Amino acid sequence: MSYAVTGKFEIAADSVNPRKVPFRTTRNGRKIPVIGLGTFGSDRFSAEEISDAVIGAAEVGYRHFDCASVYGNEKQIGAAFKVILDGGITREELHITSKVWNDMHHDVVSSCKQSLHDLGLDYLDLYLVHWPFPNFHPPGCDVDSRSPDAKPYIHKEFMKTWAQMEELVTLGLVKEIGTSNVTIPKLNLIMRDAIIKPAVNEMELHPHFQQQELFNFVLSKNIVPIGFSPIGSPKRPDRDKTETDTVDIEDPVIIAPAERLGVHPAVVCVKWAAQRGQIAIPFSIHRKNYLSNLKSVTENPLTEEEMTGIAGVDKNCRLIKGQVFLWKENQTWEDLWDLSGKITAP
Repeated sequence: MSYAVTGKFEIAADSVNPRKVPFRTTRNGRKIPVIGLGTFGSDRFSAEEISDAVIGAAEVGYRHFDCASVYGNEKQIGAAFKVILDGGITREELHITSKVWNDMHHDVVSSCKQSLHDLGLDYLDLYLVHWPFPNFHPPGCDVDSRSPDAKPYIHKEFMKTWAQMEELVTLGLVKEIGTSNVTIPKLNLIMRDAIIKPAVNEMELHPHFQQQELFNFVLSKNIVPIGFSPIGSPKRPDRDKTETDTVDIEDPVIIAPAERLGVHPAVVCVKWAAQRGQIAIPFSIHRKNYLSNLKSVTENPLTEEEMTGIAGVDKNCRLIKGQVFLWKENQTWEDLWDLSGKITAP
């Protein structure tokens, strides 16, 4: 019986033993489960629905949760964490991430302390700079929304933010720090100038957007890759959808192993991620989905031939394009991603 039914936290009879979930090890020797529950509701689900899913996910064996201040649900998730901890799961068993939003690049410590307060925690296992651009946009805004104060990536300014991230480690508020939505040119500079190097890089990764060059680069720098939208984010905000987007879970190469295993194609995407060497953070509020995602990393692996086949379906289809972070007129979303190999000029 679930917490929603009994009002009591209970390990589910059909749960996955967390000890059977593989992990990735950071440069500092900390272990992160290869699957976590994402908590961005894509403007489609309430904070209460997501916090209920956090409890349900913990009951079936999840110990890794990916949060962020901008998701607008950390207070509710904090209440869920209290249920989990009061139910007998120790803090040390959990791996909890949060992120500083763009409008708080100037005051990272305050942002982190607010997240800790909302989540009801003494420390975070991982804290990320959510986007490298200090450009605010309101939740649920239209794709054409632009901040009048928008700025490009300016490395000197970003490193001021990163210095504050490093301070969080010194203060004991976070165990590790990392980057998100950065490119190779940006990451090269960050690695050059950081005192505490990024432990992870969170990035969009799914079969139709494998980012092989960035993926290899991250691994070469001893940075753990964490992939968001691992199944192609079918519930992403409407503002992030375009007519040219492809659908991973409709790809015949994904469907074939799903039929062999008797699972949903989304499960194949999660299996591929774990076997490829990245951490996946799929989101769902539905028990059957988040349980099947968790089981996927502990049983019935894809064959070598299936992994090779999926490696061949990359369509370079970025789904989370980030248009709202553009900083001047007559730009396209490609300007955010340094496709020339150099940081796009201001």
